[in-house]
Amino acid sequence: MRILRPAILALVIAGAFFYFTTWRSNSQLGQLHTSDWLNHTSLNQSASTRSALAPVPQIEITEAASNETLDSEEQNNILIYRKNIPSVVNVTSRAMKFDFFYGAVPQEGQGSGFVIDKEGHILTNYHVIEDAQQLEVTMHNRKKYRATVVGTDTVHDLAVIQIKAPDLVPAVLGDSRNLQVGQKVYAIGNPFGLAGTMTRGIVSSIRPVKEPNGATIEDAIQTDAAINPGNSGGPMMNGHGEVIGINTMILSNVGQNAGIGFAIPINTAKAVLADLTRYGRVKRPSLGIISYGIGPDLASQMGLAVDSGVLIQKVVPGGAAERAGLRGGNEQAYVGNMPIMLGGDLIVAVDGKQVNDPQDINALMDKHQAGDTISVTIYRGKREMTLKLILGEARDQNT
Repeated sequence: MRILRPAILALVIAGAFFYFTTWRSNSQLGQLHTSDWLNHTSLNQSASTRSALAPVPQIEITEAASNETLDSEEQNNILIYRKNIPSVVNVTSRAMKFDFFYGAVPQEGQGSGFVIDKEGHILTNYHVIEDAQQLEVTMHNRKKYRATVVGTDTVHDLAVIQIKAPDLVPAVLGDSRNLQVGQKVYAIGNPFGLAGTMTRGIVSSIRPVKEPNGATIEDAIQTDAAINPGNSGGPMMNGHGEVIGINTMILSNVGQNAGIGFAIPINTAKAVLADLTRYGRVKRPSLGIISYGIGPDLASQMGLAVDSGVLIQKVVPGGAAERAGLRGGNEQAYVGNMPIMLGGDLIVAVDGKQVNDPQDINALMDKHQAGDTISVTIYRGKREMTLKLILGEARDQNT
């Protein structure tokens, strides 16, 4: 017994030491590790460093306040989008082209347009539907409708197509007169086929722009709002959500937005809409003359009373100019190798606005319709005269 007592006492002391220093410590650390792993270091450390374990600070994140209010500008952007998106459509044109090797090859193009009345008339660009054998319109709700061409105006790159669909929401057409450089504009369309895309910018300039077909857009709206392939035919809107233009072309070396896009003024479209829907074409007004622009050098050589104007070469038989008593030339001369007729009336103003070349007259005609009465100021020799004239309908290349 005397020999066992010291042995038993030694075992008790050793067991107590092991319990308090090793087994109990590991148990507590294991509980901490499994219950709160984000706040404690790993237990895969040596026994000598476990006593130095310390909590790691929790990750703190900053969250936005819930229901944060939008500023007035954002609210207006959203309002304009919601107001107009039901009116904007995607126009898909399909045609069959013939390849030399493969025969008939299907072609497909996309553009934009917008509803202008409850009857389903849609305004778009002519180049969007040009040569199309089949037209399909996709609404903002993804419903698709077959479309037919109602009328086209190649000079202004405009077209009216029509669908049969219920509950249409027409866009509100604004006024493109008196636009100011710097005012906000918005464009909605389908750039690269991405339906329902809105971009924003400003009016960068108001300028005449020549289209690829050679026609000139008078008072074209230049903007830095992003316009890309697929935007053609879509609406450009002012800060009130009213359509002030039809997006038509971009100026870019890479075929995509470079911050210079152009829109046809909505007033140009409104002037021809009645003809397009009624006749399928534009009954373009005309003075009924063949003309030639005169500058200062030529005017001096010819001994004219003023230094610029539009010289009437010939009046079209039965046309507006002939009915009003205007006169064409009666003596042939040459400007370089080009023959011209001298002796005709020199037009210097239409409705009190100065004209220097035939393009000036064409721009003024865009503001009128066949049958309108205008005043024409001319020089006949040295005598100035103002005559009233009822516009006729343009034929061929007559002014």
